[in-house]
Formats: sequence, C-alpha cells, structure tokens
Amino acid sequence: MINFEYCNKTKIIFGKGTENQVGKETAQYAKRILLHHSGGSAVRSGLMDRVKASLKEAGVEWVELTGVLPNPRLSLVKEGINIARNEKLEMILAVGGGSAIDSAKAIAVGAVNDGDIWDFFERKKTADKALPVAAVLTIPAAGSESSISSVITNEEGPWKRGINFQCIRPVFSILNPELTYTLPPYQTACGITDMMAHIMERYFTKEPNVELTDELCEGALRTIIRNARKIFSGATNNYDARAEIMWAGAIAHNGILDTGRIGDWASHALDHELSALFDLAHGAGLAIIFPAWMKYNIKEDNASAARFARFAAKVWGVDGAFYDKEQAALEGVSRMEHFFKSIGMPVRFADANINPERIPEMAKRVVHFGTVGNFRKLEERDAVAIYKMASN
Repeated sequence: MINFEYCNKTKIIFGKGTENQVGKETAQYAKRILLHHSGGSAVRSGLMDRVKASLKEAGVEWVELTGVLPNPRLSLVKEGINIARNEKLEMILAVGGGSAIDSAKAIAVGAVNDGDIWDFFERKKTADKALPVAAVLTIPAAGSESSISSVITNEEGPWKRGINFQCIRPVFSILNPELTYTLPPYQTACGITDMMAHIMERYFTKEPNVELTDELCEGALRTIIRNARKIFSGATNNYDARAEIMWAGAIAHNGILDTGRIGDWASHALDHELSALFDLAHGAGLAIIFPAWMKYNIKEDNASAARFARFAAKVWGVDGAFYDKEQAALEGVSRMEHFFKSIGMPVRFADANINPERIPEMAKRVVHFGTVGNFRKLEERDAVAIYKMASN
C-alpha cells in the first residue's frame, strides 16, 4: 500500500425529499448564485420548481443558465463564466447529472481565475481556487457530486478533456433516489456502466497489497450488478435498489477507492475519443472499451492474468477450479459483456455506429499528452489494437 492523503469535504444529504433542503444549505455559502441545469426533465418533473421555492424561502437569489447537454460543451461553460463574473455571483448550483455538475465546476474555476478556461483542460494551468459548487443529483453515474473531476468537450476539436482539482469538489450534494425513478432505461444503464468503470479503473492496479480497497471495490461492483438486475427486471421504482445504485455512484468516484493504490484510467482516455468524435454517451463508450482493454491486457501480458482471474471470481462468480487463469479471466470478461448487453449497452463499435476507419485517427488523439494508463502503459499501437478488438 502506497502513502496517501484522503480528504473529502462534500456533505452528502441523502434520502427522500432532501431536495427541499437545498435553500437552507445554499444560504450557508452564498446569497447570489448561478443555477445551472439542462432545462429538460428537471423542469418537466417539477424538481426545478421545488428547488427554486426552497432557494426563495432561504433568501437566495439566482441567475439561471440552462442548456447543458451530455458531454457538456465548452461554449456553455464560457457563457456561464461571463454571467458569474458580470453578476458577481458567489456560488454555482447544478441540478442534474454529471454533465451539469461538470459544467458547473468548470464555470466555478473560470469565474475566479484569469485567462482561457480551456488552458486548464489542456494542462497548461492548474487551479487552487474556485467558486463553491453544490449539486442536486438526478442521474447517478459520473460521481461528480463528490469528486474532484470535471470533463468538458471543446466543440472546435472536438476534444474531450478533464481536470482534477481539490477546489472543485462540491461543498454539498443532495441525493434523492426518488428523482431517478423516471430516468429512461438507457440513461440508467449508462450510469450503471459509468460507475462500474470508475471502480474498475481503480481496481486494476500494480500495487499488490491493497486488500481492503480490493474488497471494497469488489463489494461495490457486486452491489451495483445485483441492484441493476432488480431495476431492469421490472422493479423500476424500487427505492432500495435505486438508493444502492445512487450511493454506489458516489462511492465509486469520491476517492475512497483510490487510497493506497494507483489506478489505470486508460479506458477513460480511449473512450473520450469515442465521445468527442461520435458524441457517444460516456457509459456506452466505456461498455465498448473496457472489455476490449481487458482482453488486450490478458492476451499481451500473461503475468497480469491472475489479476483479471480474481476479478472474474470475486465479481462475476467464475469458479477457477474449471479454468486456468487466462481462461478464467476471459470468462469474466465474457460475463461482463453479457451483463452490459442485458441492460441495453453496446459492446462493439457496430452497436453504436462507430466507424472503424477512424481508428488510426483516434489512436493518435488518445496519446496527445503521451502514453495512457498505469496498469499497462499504452502507446499509439496499443490503442490501435484495443480499438480493433472493440470493433470485432
């Protein structure tokens, strides 16, 4: 286990009706805020009316910025930065899923730091200050509600890039599982895949002595899979299943599963090119990339097969008595692909209408900053091989 520091300042307010507390919580930080959301289902469901009523009761004024899209856009971030500066706003409150929260975080950085916000995403600058960010979560997926991460798409590339700064970790987040009842199945499935990927990125580490976090990762994955099956078997409004999924999404990306280890993160880099070039939902892209990344590692590095075999046994119930390590590892990948397909996720390029002729272009883009991944350092040729596996 390597040395680590862990600090998570996010106050989680979890449970039924908790969105009605947003005004009281916000008033502890600001009296004038940017209220940031998509303008879609949160409005139609009446959630925004409840949020605004709570803010008004607490004496909090707001300026509204709607229009957040999946794979949130840089142009809207820049609009939000201008509003926050010109209106002298003191906080950003996001209502929605990871896209709204990530967009809010980028606005929070740009509002108090000089220069082009994209420079932070291009790794030219770092930030140690931002406006406070808070969230009312409606889509459990990205874990942005208690993470230090924000991922934004620059339409001019298109490029999809991320930042990780402690100053953008939300000060509070409200998680009411009831708000997820009306999510379309595809969004629910994308969210489930996204949070599983966050755990798996951390699980595949070269650090050998991380027993506690290994067990936490495996237990969280089993919990997600078990409750996802309940939801997709028809129990759409099962509060307990929805609650387990929502809490798992936060745990998956709040840093606790990072402790004492270095995760991989190559699959996220590989997927960002799918999302940027084909505007594919993040979870859907990860469902395609992760199995291919696993198969490539099992094939190329026999020494790592034991790690994948443990994953197969602990998460997918593969009985190693009937397989050698490589066979067990591949059986685990097969069961994972079957699970993704069972909840409506794509597992090959063709399932998502991704043109394999663009593989060379994507591979060049993925190594823009150099090699990717820590479990196995991937170069351009490795990226090409993984993309080809994902297309076959």
